[in-house]
Amino acid sequence: MKPFLQMILAGVIGGIMTLGGLKLFQTKSISTPIEVSPSTYTSFNNSPSYNVAGDFVESAKKSTGSVVHIYAEESEEQVLLKRNSRKRSDPFSDFFGFEDFFGGGNFYAPKNGSGSGVIYSSEGYVITNNHVVGFADKITVTDHEGKKYNATKVGTDESTDLAVLKVVGMKNAVPMRVGDSEKVSVGEWVLAVGNPFGYLTSTVTAGIVSAKGRSLDIIQNDKKIEEFIQTDAAINPGNSGGALVNLQGELIGINTAIATPTGVFAGYSFAIPSKIVKKVVSDIIEKGGNIERTNLGVGGYDVNDELVKEFGLTLKSNKGFYVEEVEKRSAAQMGGLLPGDVIIAINNLNVENYDDIEKHMRYNKVGDKVNIKVSRNGKEMTIPIQLMKSF
Repeated sequence: MKPFLQMILAGVIGGIMTLGGLKLFQTKSISTPIEVSPSTYTSFNNSPSYNVAGDFVESAKKSTGSVVHIYAEESEEQVLLKRNSRKRSDPFSDFFGFEDFFGGGNFYAPKNGSGSGVIYSSEGYVITNNHVVGFADKITVTDHEGKKYNATKVGTDESTDLAVLKVVGMKNAVPMRVGDSEKVSVGEWVLAVGNPFGYLTSTVTAGIVSAKGRSLDIIQNDKKIEEFIQTDAAINPGNSGGALVNLQGELIGINTAIATPTGVFAGYSFAIPSKIVKKVVSDIIEKGGNIERTNLGVGGYDVNDELVKEFGLTLKSNKGFYVEEVEKRSAAQMGGLLPGDVIIAINNLNVENYDDIEKHMRYNKVGDKVNIKVSRNGKEMTIPIQLMKSF
């Protein structure tokens, strides 16, 4: 009888230990990270909801033929002109200077670099970044079949970091269809097409749209226009000027920058949305030459109830921008704006504050005409103003 009781007791104790061990295991499985095995990853990757390989193939087929490689360089003649220009402004420029003490680069050495571009029309127009070709006067374009062509700059826009080239003698150019970046959603699959590192031509990488409307302060211009599409599709040096495309093979952005501590792709890249690309490229092609952005030339305050009382303003609605100062020799002064005016509309678009002025005029450039509606001494009037180069 005694051995039987011992067996029962041993069974109970064993059961308690088993339950306790199971509870401990469950607790650890929640708090400890689980390493995903290759087989688990493969299984997830091949699930029906995740498999979009067919869509990638079609998009790549439609887009790779419209992306080119660009090699840009300065000629000796341009370097000489740059040197002579610097001599005129600084007669001591050839002397041993500050940069020589600290290993500065040779100012007069010809620059060169490479990037990517997107065929925009069958006439041979190609879109790329300003930072890829802005410095150059000798440009060579290589298509996806390896054929090389000479190209010339049609115009550039430093504010958006865009440039347009015209390729000489490119026959049967296949332009990429331009999509609507406004319809692109965060989480949507995209492809980046370009020539990373200058020699991996027609490379395609995939990712998703991580964010939209990013302003990064990376364009070195006081009138910069930044609304980048952020993606995790791999982009590296040489991809600049290449295409960001949707699964229909449509251009939704021009790849421009990467966020990196190392100089190569580290997780995020950025593209200029097609809504900006279409506007800028059309302006460059239609009017030719470089685009120069300009300011209206006013300073003041956003209108509110307190400002209306303080200055005794008579307005239909207490909204607008109160002009306290008009810059000398500015478009505003030449056009007839006066201190005390309240700007209430630009080109029939309502102005409630200074941000609206910048928004309504962000794409305007030197030579454009704008209609400024103001309230002056309680009377509304429209003043046509031609924008001019800032002094």
